[in-house]
Amino acid sequence: MRPIARPLRLPNSLRAIPRCHSNPWSRASSTLQNPKDASAAHHRPALQAHHRQHDRDHDRHIGGRPDADDVVPYLAKQPLHPLSLADLVRHGRPPLSAEALLASARFTLSLLPIRLAHRIQALRNLPYIVVSNPNISKIYNNYQHSLSTLLPWQGRTISNLEDEIRFTEVLAELVQTHTDTIPILARGFLECRKYISPAEVTRFLDKHLRARIGTRLVAEQHIALHFSSTPHFDPAASPTPCPEHPSYIGAIDTALRPASTIDSCGGFVADICELNYGVRPQWIIDGEPDTTFAFVPMHLEYIITELLKNAFRATVENGMSREPIVITIAPEPPAVKTPQSHVRLDPPNESRGAFDRNAIAPLDDNAPGVTIRIRDRGHGISSDILDHIWSYSFTTFSESDDVPGAWSGADDALSVISASSNGASSIAGLGYGLPLSRAYAEYFGGGIAVQSLHGWGTDVYLRLKGVGRIEQETVASKKAKEGKK
Repeated sequence: MRPIARPLRLPNSLRAIPRCHSNPWSRASSTLQNPKDASAAHHRPALQAHHRQHDRDHDRHIGGRPDADDVVPYLAKQPLHPLSLADLVRHGRPPLSAEALLASARFTLSLLPIRLAHRIQALRNLPYIVVSNPNISKIYNNYQHSLSTLLPWQGRTISNLEDEIRFTEVLAELVQTHTDTIPILARGFLECRKYISPAEVTRFLDKHLRARIGTRLVAEQHIALHFSSTPHFDPAASPTPCPEHPSYIGAIDTALRPASTIDSCGGFVADICELNYGVRPQWIIDGEPDTTFAFVPMHLEYIITELLKNAFRATVENGMSREPIVITIAPEPPAVKTPQSHVRLDPPNESRGAFDRNAIAPLDDNAPGVTIRIRDRGHGISSDILDHIWSYSFTTFSESDDVPGAWSGADDALSVISASSNGASSIAGLGYGLPLSRAYAEYFGGGIAVQSLHGWGTDVYLRLKGVGRIEQETVASKKAKEGKK
C-alpha cells in the first residue's frame, strides 16, 4: 500500500461545532423548571416516550443525519470493553506503519459508539425535571451529535489511509465537542439541586466521569498516533497532546517520572497559593525520586495538582507554612514473572524505528506501579468533614474565602467545578478535587486513600498502576521463544 503523505485537515466544525438539531426536552423545560409544576414528573415515562418519538420523526425529516435515537437502546445494552493502558500501546511505538495505524482506527471505532450510547442512556435515566435543564440538555445533545457522526462508520472497515484521515477528523471534532462536559453538567446540577439528592449527583458524576476518561483517552490516543505515524508524521499539528519524544506512545509516557510531575505541579499550585495568601509553601520529595513507570501524564498532572491544592491550603490556613509538605515516592516491586504478567516493548531510541507488535503480551492485574504519599501538617480533617470528602456536593470552601474562580455564595463543590469552565484556577480544595482525582486514579486500577490525624495533619496515599514492566527483549530470547512454538 502506498502511503498518502497528507496531513489531517481539521474540519470547519472544530471552529463552530454543530449540535443536534433538536432539544428532546425543550418543550417541557419552561414549565418543569418551576417547582410548583413538579407534579408533571408523574407523567415522565409517557412524556419521555412521546418526545423521543417526536425527535425520531423530526430527525427523519431534516435529512443528512443518522437517527442515533433508534440505535441507542441497542448499543447501550452492549457490554463496555474494559479499557486498559495495554490496549492503548498494543499497536506499537511511533512512528506507526500504515497497517498499524489502520488497526488503531478500527479498534477505536469498535469502542466509541457503545461508550457514547451508554452515556446517552444514563442521561435519559435521570429525573425528567433534571434533564429538562438547558445545561444538561446541552450535554445530551452533544452526545447525540457525536454518536451521529460515528454511526456512518459502523459496518464499514477502515481499510485505507483516506478513510483513516476522515475518521480522525471525526475524532478531533468529538474531543473538542466534549471539552467542557463536566463543568456544564455541574452547572446544570446546581440549578436542579432541589430535584436531585447529593448522593444521586455523586453516583451519576462518578460513573459519567469514569466513562468520559476512557472515551476521551481512546479518541486522543488515536489522534496522537495519527500524527506520529509514518504516513502523516507531524506531531506539532496535532489538536491533542502528541509529544515528539521517544518514550511516548501516543498520549502515554512509557518512562514517566512522577518526581518531575510533582515539581511542575507544585510550582503551579505554589504560585496560586502565593497569589491568594501571600505565602509560598515548600515541599520535599523523598523515597525514590528517580522512579519511572508507564502512565498518562495528563492524568497524573491533574491528580497531583488537586492533592497539592488541598495540602498547601491546609498548611497555610493553619499557620504551618514553615512546615514543608513531604512527598514520598515508592515504586511497587516487580510482579512475579509469568507469561501473562507484563508488557514487553522495544526500548525507546532516537531513531524511532519499527516496532514488533507481537512483542506485546496481554496484561493482568499484577502490573507494577507507584505509590505516592503526600503528608502535610495542616491540622488534619475533622470527623464531620472526613465522612463527606468523596462527595461532589461538598467542599470546605465557604462564601468568605476569596478564591479566584469561585462563585459568589458558593457552598458546594459543584460551584467550583462549574466555575472552572471559565478557565479560573482555584486553591479551594477538599471538594470536587478528591472525587475527581480518585476517579482518574481508579480508572486503571489504582486508588486514593486518606488518613487524617485531627489536630496534626493528613496523609494522602495515591496508588497508580502502569502498563506493566517495559524491558528489552533480546534477539536470542525472541529466537528461543520462536523455537518453542
